[in-house]
Amino acid sequence: MDWKEKQQGDDGIIEGRNAVLEALRVGTALDKLYIAKGEVDAALGHIASKARGQGAVVVECDRRKLDAMSVTHSHQGVIAVTSVREYADVSDILAAAKEKNEPPLVVVCDELSDPHNLGAVIRTAECAGAHGVIIPKRRSAGLTAVVAKTSAGAVSHVPVARVPNLVACLKELKKEGLWVYGATAAGDTPLYRADLKGPAAIVIGSEGDGMSRLVEETCDVRVAIPMRGKLNSLNASAAAAILLYEAVRQRLD
Repeated sequence: MDWKEKQQGDDGIIEGRNAVLEALRVGTALDKLYIAKGEVDAALGHIASKARGQGAVVVECDRRKLDAMSVTHSHQGVIAVTSVREYADVSDILAAAKEKNEPPLVVVCDELSDPHNLGAVIRTAECAGAHGVIIPKRRSAGLTAVVAKTSAGAVSHVPVARVPNLVACLKELKKEGLWVYGATAAGDTPLYRADLKGPAAIVIGSEGDGMSRLVEETCDVRVAIPMRGKLNSLNASAAAAILLYEAVRQRLD
């Protein structure tokens, strides 16, 4: 059993300073690095700097969070979560659509923090033939082992791009000819009246708050899913599935 097998469990977590430094040295793709908040330590600063340089998101957090995440109970103030694959560029997603001679169909997840939801969205995106998924760099689940497992392997087939600014990304997609459709209970366009046949980016908001204000304001169309029961909202991955398959239905006509 090598050091990776010792230090990295099925959840893709690497704990402790030496283990994380070794992971960085050999080029292990890290999704996020969690460091104890308030630690004034040159060694931790060095680890954080190397992680940022390799594209990982560095998060300062309370030691209690690290303790809760820890399996070994000797995290030494640092825990890394590995990425199961490299992130794509948004241009890769658009190129995939062009290669298939299809109008782009992209899913944009606005701060979807539950890895099970993100995994389910990626799985549905793959099944529906979407060309890619876009997530923000901060306040979002990433391509972790939990996401990969929930996606049932779809992460191997669907390009996922991670961007620093979602609003700026949506504006760029608009310049590329995509219409941006945001799913929201307060939408003024019923889903079955929305035209999803052309180049489209479907925005799904977070589990609790939905789309952020600036993201919602950037949408071209605010789409409402018909609700006939007593509840007024759906799980984020369920909402994504409904919009994606409406797009599939329209594109088959």
